[in-house]
Formats: sequence, C-alpha cells, structure tokens
Amino acid sequence: MLESGLILFRETLEAALVVAIVLGYLARTDQLRYRALVWLGVGAGVAGSVAVAVVFRRVAGGFEGRVEQIFEGLTMLAGAALLTTLILWMAGQRDASARLERGVERRLARGGSQGAGLFLLVFLSILREGVETVLFLGAARFGSPENNLGGALIGLCAAVLLAYLLYRGSLRLRLRTLFAVLNVLLLLFAAGLVAHGLHELAEAGWLPPLVEPLWDLNPLLPEQGAAGSLLRGLFGYNGDPSLLEVLGYAAFVGAVSVLWARSARRVA
Repeated sequence: MLESGLILFRETLEAALVVAIVLGYLARTDQLRYRALVWLGVGAGVAGSVAVAVVFRRVAGGFEGRVEQIFEGLTMLAGAALLTTLILWMAGQRDASARLERGVERRLARGGSQGAGLFLLVFLSILREGVETVLFLGAARFGSPENNLGGALIGLCAAVLLAYLLYRGSLRLRLRTLFAVLNVLLLLFAAGLVAHGLHELAEAGWLPPLVEPLWDLNPLLPEQGAAGSLLRGLFGYNGDPSLLEVLGYAAFVGAVSVLWARSARRVA
C-alpha cells in the first residue's frame, strides 16, 4: 500500500505544482481570464489519464500463463526504466518553476492562439503525469498484488492538499528536499521492480535464474508477513531470490548511484 501512496503522492504533487505555478503566474500578471482554460486542461488531462488506465487494465487482464509472465516482467522493467530516467533528469535540473513560467509567457504572447497554447501546456503536463502514474502503479501491482487503492487515495489527497497549502502561502516547505527524499525511496522501489521483472522473465523461460534460490530468509522474515510485505512492496524484498535477481538489483543500484552523483555535480 505504501508504494502506491508514494507514487501517487509524488506524481500528483508534481502535476498540482504545475497547475499552481501557472495559476500563480496568471494572478501576478493580471491575466485571470485564462484560468478557465487552465482548469479545462486539467480536466482533459485527467480524463485522458483515466482512458489510458482503462486500456492498460484491459490489456493487462487479457494475458494468461507464460505470456502473462512476460508481459508483467517487461512492464516492471519498463516502469523501472521510465521512473529512473525521470528522477535522474529532475535531479539535474534547476529553476524548473522559472522555466515553466517562461513557457506560459511564450504561449500567451502568440496572438490569437495563446489560449490554445496554454490549454495544451496544462493538458500535456497532466496527461504525462497520468500516463506515468498508470505505468508505475501497474508495475507496482504486478510486483505486490495486494490491494493498493487505499494507499493510492491517501497519496493523491495528501499531494493535492500540500500543493493547495503551498499555493495559498499557508505552508513553507523546501520542495527540493522533499522531492530528494521521495526520489530516493522511489529509486529503491524501481530496483525492486527490476528484480521482480527479472524473476518473471526467468519464470517464463526468457532468462536463466543462474542459481535458484541463492538463499532463503523466509523462515526468519517471511514475504507474506507484515514486515516482509512492506519490504516487498517498497524495496522488492524476496525471501528466496535467484542469483539473477540479486545481480540485477545490485547492478541497478550501483548504476543509478553513479548517475545520480554525476547529476548532482552538474547542478552544483
């Protein structure tokens, strides 16, 4: 449940901050007449995200047996790759809000098409976050099949409330620090997706497990217990992993650590 909450919280917060920055810019520049277009873009982006979720769910539910294992494995690897790419890209960026405001300014300066440009900016921003969320939650559900609806709703509501408080000026918060913590947790979650994805592909016969199992910790920390389920959902814990899973997890963490350090040096 916590992994779905983290995903929804981060993705919703990012989308909500985009809307807050755009609305704040319109208020400062006395162009409130465009607010309706902003909310129209939000509504269209949410509707598009729901449509993507419905299609993904139908496609994911249409496989069985070995094909289902291959689909789930590839989805988890794709989710891990996309999540990692986005987080590392953000880690290397500065002044994202200023760039967004410049984008709004350019679109409002395009004569008669400024309204359409602003609508597309908001719509595509919301749709992008929605599509990412659908893929991440789908991958999380494959790796940890427990009901994640409660955690997702908590993450969604918490992100909307936080963004509203920041927009109203009722709360001061170092967003860069908050996103850094969330990103570290989500990168560890992505490492778990890599391990689970490799496990599914090995089960389907696409990859050799090498050594299976490499160890068995289930008598001490069972996967189905409270602590084991939490670690499985958040960090990809497997009580009896294969050597392929362990090597994949370690290689992912090592590669991401190097890339993160390079991004941090570029920003500095």
